[in-house]
Amino acid sequence: MSLRKIYILTILLCSVWSVSRVNAQSLAEQAGMAYQKGDYAKAVELYEQSGEQDGTSAAYFYNLGNAYYKCGRYPDAILNYERSLLLDSDNADTRFNLEMAQARIADKIEPLGTFFLVQWSTAVRNLFPSNVWAVIAVVAFLLFLVGVVLYFFVEKVVLRKIGFFAGLLAVLVAIGANHFASEQKARIIHRDSAIIFAPTITVKSSPSESGTDLFVLHEGTKVYLMDRVGEWSEIRLEDGNRGWIPTDKLEII
Repeated sequence: MSLRKIYILTILLCSVWSVSRVNAQSLAEQAGMAYQKGDYAKAVELYEQSGEQDGTSAAYFYNLGNAYYKCGRYPDAILNYERSLLLDSDNADTRFNLEMAQARIADKIEPLGTFFLVQWSTAVRNLFPSNVWAVIAVVAFLLFLVGVVLYFFVEKVVLRKIGFFAGLLAVLVAIGANHFASEQKARIIHRDSAIIFAPTITVKSSPSESGTDLFVLHEGTKVYLMDRVGEWSEIRLEDGNRGWIPTDKLEII
């Protein structure tokens, strides 16, 4: 293939990519306009098309959740708010809207009490996404190296003390930030929670229709996935109750 043909082919591919980008952006804009006009069903349709073409983000899931909420489709709204929080876990608007949607569903699950140190650790972790924590870890490690240089290679006692304590603090921050980055990344990769998408579902004591009926759940309830056997998933609620339900009644967050 001649250089001229390669050049023309490259131009054509770039043009197609540019057109698709503009189309995806226009879909998102059209969805926003439909939402503002009160055509929420159309907004849902356009947002989903935009996501398929241009990928997803925390803002995308938030906007889609809002459109679903306005349509009265609260399980879908909860699902998308939860997905948004996976990517931006400290967004107060998303958390507020999630609580509003959860107030519209039948099940009200009281979570088990959590040790205050665990609550504090979770709150700190949720301040930033994994990529920000990773940057903090790298910067803190570099500051640690600066502290090492000051302590071992500078003669002034004051600077050596500063280097020692600053380096100690920096290495602790680096370790903590790396831990939080790993946790945030694991939440996205493993995705061990789901939303129930069935008007009502009876939770069983075993992965079988012949299992003992334990309790009933309704659509929109969040559950945590513990195990899977065939077409059944073991779930755990925030109040600690556990049981088995068909996997096809769940939508992974």
